[in-house]
Amino acid sequence: MEEARLATSEQDLYKSYGYSEELLPKMPNQRDWGMSNYITVWMGAVHNIMSYMTVAGFFILGLNTKQVILAVMVSASIVAAFYCLNGYAASKYGLPFAMLLRDTFGVKGAIIPALCRGLIAGLVFFGTTTVVGAESLNIIFARFIPNYLSLGGDFNLLGLTVPTMISYVILWTVTVLLFLGGMNVLNKFGSWSSPVVYVFIVGAAVWAINMAGGFGPIFDYVPKTPTSSPLVFIACVSALVSNWAGPVVNISDFTHRAKSPKDFIIGLPIGFILSYILFAITCVSLIAGTEIAFGEPIFNIVHAIDKIENTISVIVLILALNVGATAFCVFANLLPAGLQMTALFPKLFTVKSAGILTAIIGTLILPWKLVESATTLFYFYSFIGSIFGPIAGIMLSSFYIHRKRKINLDHIYVPEGSNGEYKNGYNPIAMIVLGISFILPMSGAFLKSVPFLVKMNEFAFFSGLIVSFILYSFFGKLSKSN
Repeated sequence: MEEARLATSEQDLYKSYGYSEELLPKMPNQRDWGMSNYITVWMGAVHNIMSYMTVAGFFILGLNTKQVILAVMVSASIVAAFYCLNGYAASKYGLPFAMLLRDTFGVKGAIIPALCRGLIAGLVFFGTTTVVGAESLNIIFARFIPNYLSLGGDFNLLGLTVPTMISYVILWTVTVLLFLGGMNVLNKFGSWSSPVVYVFIVGAAVWAINMAGGFGPIFDYVPKTPTSSPLVFIACVSALVSNWAGPVVNISDFTHRAKSPKDFIIGLPIGFILSYILFAITCVSLIAGTEIAFGEPIFNIVHAIDKIENTISVIVLILALNVGATAFCVFANLLPAGLQMTALFPKLFTVKSAGILTAIIGTLILPWKLVESATTLFYFYSFIGSIFGPIAGIMLSSFYIHRKRKINLDHIYVPEGSNGEYKNGYNPIAMIVLGISFILPMSGAFLKSVPFLVKMNEFAFFSGLIVSFILYSFFGKLSKSN
């Protein structure tokens, strides 16, 4: 777990090329994240409403409680492993994601995967997370404002009702203002938000367990239409992994600040897996517990929370979940979007202006349409997995198979007008493999008559990653340098 040492003269040279402070490789004195930072970074964000809805979908697809818990923990282990594998290069060289992409895809070729992660996925996740959070705020407002959910009658704007519109604007504003506060505010927010989320989510789980008559009935719960198909189980694991596929791809935006590779390789898996143990317990308690108690399957976790009679408990719990969701939105979507867009178009954007643009476009894509049901949610995850799986696979193959864990920074930080290592600035093999690895799993969503492609789509993240890793490992050596 060696760490590359960058000389001050090298950083000064790269700075003279016009690269901003955010894009330069971090010097040893700039690497300020220790093991404790990585243990806590995702602790609160794990408990976000989208993740709860995803797991609720597992029950709808027929998994029982034991299978759901296993699926959650397998997913957490896979995500933690990919964090370590894909984050190591950045922790060694102090490289942010936007610049690390250049090593694999070329100086100009990096634009495509950077746009996929920073803008496309960032805005989609921002929009879906915010609209789900807005629907949860409706529950709070309805407890205090008579007929709040009836405001506007049957009127809706492109499918968005007036109450949700109001709640969406409020949550959108809070999230953007938090993002604009900068890293100091974000770090403080992350440090106090996790304990708040944990205290109240555990309280909700205790309530659900009591309502169901103890954890025994919850642990033995079987849905009305159970399944024993291993393919359904794998599809569920793939969906939950896809929920974290964005951070998996750009985890270097966090690990490039590590004091040493060891700090994140030990700290991040510990924090993530321990967080998911609690998530698994609270999640099945709330979802299965409320179904046992009230006799109806619940896809949206907010509807389960609304069953709680005590208004104060409902308010605190929903706010706690929104703290986790907001942290996820800011750290995993707006911040990466801002960093990638600034790297691509430094004359047009700052990190903050690019983040705001992401939040605006994330609303214009009508994200409420993507979370209407378990079917649309899993379709959304197949799209995300089809994008992120191939990017991660190519990056891993490039760094571990072809580069032998060594990176030449002079090929990444080049003067304006230079194409770097690859002719015309593009690594052609990487671009071709990226296209093939995206098209194959995604085509299964449309070519329903081809069973193999349908299965690839159901396991989109894994399919894209495996195909891209194999193809690039085999053909990557054909990439022509200048």
